[in-house]
Amino acid sequence: MKLKKGDEAKVIRGKDKGRTGTIEKVLNEKVLIGNVNQYKRHLKKKSQYGKSEIVTITKPFSLHNVVLICPLCKKPTRVGFRLSGEEKSRICKKCGKQI
Repeated sequence: MKLKKGDEAKVIRGKDKGRTGTIEKVLNEKVLIGNVNQYKRHLKKKSQYGKSEIVTITKPFSLHNVVLICPLCKKPTRVGFRLSGEEKSRICKKCGKQI
């Protein structure tokens, strides 16, 4: 997987285009970025004495709508891989250094 939990990512498509954040969770073909792509949802009361409320939820992005920001050169970049012995490491395609 090219994106991992804790990476800095930038949104390149959608209503939050241009916003950045830290990846909180990686799902199948989707990523959840903190405080980005948030929606309001109304929850009905569960019992006669309960309360209804409006909650804010964060929806996941498709992997195709985000790009990794290199922690070294601070630029949006693609991810490559380099094999050194038996260890596989991710590299930045712009600066060529290990992520």
